Order: sequence, then structure tokens, then C-alpha cells
Amino acid sequence: MTTDLLPKSIKDKYEVHEWRHACSILAADFKKEFQEIIDVLQKFELKKTEILRPGKGKSEISNSIDQFLYGKGWLEKQFDTRVLVDDTEKISPTHKVDCYKNRVALEIEWNNKDPFFDRDLNNFRLLFDLGVISVGVIVTRCDELQKIFNELGKGKSYGASTTHMSKLLPRIEGGGGAGCPILVFGITRKLYNSRG
Repeated sequence: MTTDLLPKSIKDKYEVHEWRHACSILAADFKKEFQEIIDVLQKFELKKTEILRPGKGKSEISNSIDQFLYGKGWLEKQFDTRVLVDDTEKISPTHKVDCYKNRVALEIEWNNKDPFFDRDLNNFRLLFDLGVISVGVIVTRCDELQKIFNELGKGKSYGASTTHMSKLLPRIEGGGGAGCPILVFGITRKLYNSRG
């Protein structure tokens, strides 16, 4: 596993999974983007106040990752994709990528309905096949956080049919991302700040 290319501080605080040598590709061909992903993950903490805040739109938890990366030149990106077969053009729509820079796509799935994973993986697959991205990265939450949510009285807001690690891994292992190299980071309770 080329996850050995990640700093120990990341491997200690996140549950990490990779497919098709995603870490090697990032470390060799996208050094700046790889470092920026590491930087945002090292800076990230899961604050109690952000878990307790009522949800409207994108959560502060997801937004903190987005805003850090946007400050480094990443952007939310919608691709206009079309396929030409003989003389017939077919629109092949994709979804927006949360954070995109230099052929690296990063999605944050904190608390969406779990079919969002299918959308993300299909998007990665299509964009990779079209030669638009080289690596897809997903940041999501680990199942172990459910105990914290339950203790805070927010368990129902983070239900079994929402985005978390055990909903993602079977989809990737079942081929959801096809040939796209994928790197996954799961937010663990080691990142939890009960005073924040």
C-alpha cells in the first residue's frame, strides 16, 4: 500500500483507503495538490459546536475543508462533457466536483444521503475515462462517530442511510469508480474537539 507516503499524523487520525495507487500518483505527479490535501487534513478538527449547529445547506464541517482548498486555488468545478459518435453528439452530463485542481478531484461527503457516493464514484469514473482527472479523493466520516452523535442527541440527523465509511467502501470495492485511482479519508473520533 502506498499510503506509507502519507505522514504518520494523517494515518493516526484518519481511516485511510486507496485503490489503484492513488497515493503514488499524487506524490509523484501532483506534489503540490497532495501537500495541500495533507495540509487541510492536518488542520481539520471536528468541533462539537459544529455538530450541534442546525443544518441548513452545506455544513460548516464540509465548508471548512472547501474554504481552505479554495484559498489554495482549488475550485468547485462543473465540466461540460460531450461524446461524439460518428456525426452524432451526445451530452454526457457530470456533477459538480466540490474541489478541483490540476486533474485532482476531491469530494466531501459529511452527511448526505448515501446515494451521493454513487454519484461521486460515477463522476470520478467518467472524468477519469475522459482524461480530465487522474485521481479522485473522498473525505467522509467513520462509523465510530455515531456514538458521539448519539451522545450529543444528534444521532437521528446522522442516520444509517447517510454518507459514512461503511456505505462507501463496498461501492468502491464493487467497482463503482472503475479504473479511477481513488484515495479515501475517514474522519475518526481522534479529530473530535469536545470543547470547540
